[in-house]
Amino acid sequence: MKYEQVSLGRTFVLRLEDGDVVHEVIEKFAADQNIRAASVLVLGGADAGSRLVVGPEQGRAHPLVSRIHGLDDAHEVAGTGTLFPDEQGQPILHLHVAAGRGDRAVVGCARVGVKTWHVLEVILVELTGSQSVRRLDPALGFKLLDPAGP
Repeated sequence: MKYEQVSLGRTFVLRLEDGDVVHEVIEKFAADQNIRAASVLVLGGADAGSRLVVGPEQGRAHPLVSRIHGLDDAHEVAGTGTLFPDEQGQPILHLHVAAGRGDRAVVGCARVGVKTWHVLEVILVELTGSQSVRRLDPALGFKLLDPAGP
């Protein structure tokens, strides 16, 4: 286990609007507001055509190939995530959401494109004093959080 101690900074309330791509809007907002690290909560609707990563195709096989699930209609969503910069300093959101419609639900990572259906509310709490970065892990093929910092 690796860790670092951080403090709470500013808190923001955002309302995403119809068609907004969740990770794109939150990452741009973070860059514009000079937010290096944050905890994120989301609540609202995801539109048809949204996509979630719902795990690897082959369990622990390498290289990892993501399994993608597309939403076929509007869904209610609730999610939680973290935002930390990559090695180039770009904010990267890691957000998992539960999406449900009727008696069906799916849970997955929103990094491949969840589109807002009418409205999606976001609470973003800045974490100050963090030196954590997301570093590319060549074996896995995606960026892992490294609390050891640069």
